[in-house]
Amino acid sequence: MAKVKPFKGLRPPREMVTEVASRPYDVLNSEEARKEAEGNPKSLYHIIKPEIDFPAGTDEHDSKVYDKAVANFNAFQQNGWLVQDNAEHYYLYAQTMDGRTQYGIVIAAAVEDYMNENIKKHELTRRDKEEDRMKHVRINNANVEPVFFAFPDNEVLEKIIRNVAATEPEYDFVAPDGFGHTFWVINDSELINAITAEFAKIPYLYIADGHHRTAAAALVGAEKAKNNPEHRGDEEYNYFLAVAFPASHLKIIDYNRLVKDLNGYSPAEFLEQLMKNFEVKDMGTAPYRPEKLHNFALYLEGHWYSLTAREGTYDDNDPIGVLDVTISSDLILRDILAIHDLRSDKRVDFVGGIRGLEELSRRVDSGEMAAALALYPVSMDQLIRIADTGNIMPPKTTWFEPKLRSGLVIHKLD
Repeated sequence: MAKVKPFKGLRPPREMVTEVASRPYDVLNSEEARKEAEGNPKSLYHIIKPEIDFPAGTDEHDSKVYDKAVANFNAFQQNGWLVQDNAEHYYLYAQTMDGRTQYGIVIAAAVEDYMNENIKKHELTRRDKEEDRMKHVRINNANVEPVFFAFPDNEVLEKIIRNVAATEPEYDFVAPDGFGHTFWVINDSELINAITAEFAKIPYLYIADGHHRTAAAALVGAEKAKNNPEHRGDEEYNYFLAVAFPASHLKIIDYNRLVKDLNGYSPAEFLEQLMKNFEVKDMGTAPYRPEKLHNFALYLEGHWYSLTAREGTYDDNDPIGVLDVTISSDLILRDILAIHDLRSDKRVDFVGGIRGLEELSRRVDSGEMAAALALYPVSMDQLIRIADTGNIMPPKTTWFEPKLRSGLVIHKLD
């Protein structure tokens, strides 16, 4: 059962929130962060991407960069740009994109739930990426950025969400990317107790986005417990920062593929190879989006094609075999194009659907890429089924948008 608790959030004063809040550390590079933070000493990038305070080209993993994160984090608190709440709260966080709003409850999730797999994952993590974030958590003694969880729909929590959302928010703004962010402080003790009790009835939480951050936060908590001879189990480091959304609120968008060459095939030969396992239909020059599961869109030489996987080429009873990312990885990328390792092969690239089909055609038309493949998005039901069966999704399967805004609230570990 999910063990969660309220916490004393560290967060910006209302009038400073738009200056402090930032995109997550892993959705932009150092130069993009430098540009976004230009002229703004309050930007959270000075803490989560502190290499921007050094000359361009500075290694972001240099010890002096981590030290700068700590110095900046302390300065933010001393300057009153981040102020800790004097009581433990849950918080409600709403994100709005394209007229659609999803509501998440900001919680302190239990390290032990991650360790005993009550927090379920669907992706593999890389140790080097974990270690980078572990260093960041260790030196700041805080979870500066939240992780993104989903949970099975719950009527009581849904009612609490609706009731809190009807009150005056603490923050309400539209970020430069056009996405809306609204944030409430839940300070009613009855509601706080009800949230804790209701999560305790939920068997599992699911990592939607942020597998490396989740692993790093949990591993640092476990490390602190091991190194504390007086460890009791109720210390703040036993918990980490997460925003948990009801599954029905979330919508996964497509995560598409681009390939640099056709493995020696001419475009006509490539299409001929595809016809062995797919019904191929030329859709013309207008962008074509996959219409349903097992239907794909191919962009090749200025034309869009509909590819529909033939019966018998997939297994709808297999949680992994049913995925379109599996079908395309096996039948197109591996069998025709000889791309075997999606994590390391430089001949394939990935583009989140938020950038649109136009980004795919642009990169092919420019000559940078030979072809593009657009996929029908994975559903939350598929994600949960995979996590529940202990399976791991192929790389680059899910893309969640909008991303959580960092800096709305921080969880300190002491």
